[in-house]
Amino acid sequence: MPSHQDANLILRLYELRREDTMRKARAWFVQNYYVKTLEDSTALCPPGSQENAYLRMVTSYWNMAASFITAGVLNMELFFQSNQELLLVWTRVRTIVDEMRKSMKSPNAWKHLETVGNAYIEHWDRTSPGAYEAFRQRMGTKPQT
Repeated sequence: MPSHQDANLILRLYELRREDTMRKARAWFVQNYYVKTLEDSTALCPPGSQENAYLRMVTSYWNMAASFITAGVLNMELFFQSNQELLLVWTRVRTIVDEMRKSMKSPNAWKHLETVGNAYIEHWDRTSPGAYEAFRQRMGTKPQT
């Protein structure tokens, strides 16, 4: 069962998302981060660039939030009710995660994000069949301009 501590932690995570630089990073990610390969990601977010800083900020934030769930500190079901952005981030980075881990020689990079992102997909498949596939199609494809 979710506790008051779970609710307070979710509120704290929300407060952190409202920080000005984090808002800019999140907005950039949602609007621009559509990649299929690590090469695409590196071209979009070269090391040392603002885009690279934004990518690292967004992915490390959601990996940290996910680590609270994998460590048993935060109730997963309650988290799923108000943190759909984690699923968006996982949907956008999942195509490069294996390649990124190999290149960095870091097999556990984004591991919490992966674990919770996949659990979120399973949750939607169980509770709202077809919802994730519709979400993936909307969020995983760059809008035509």
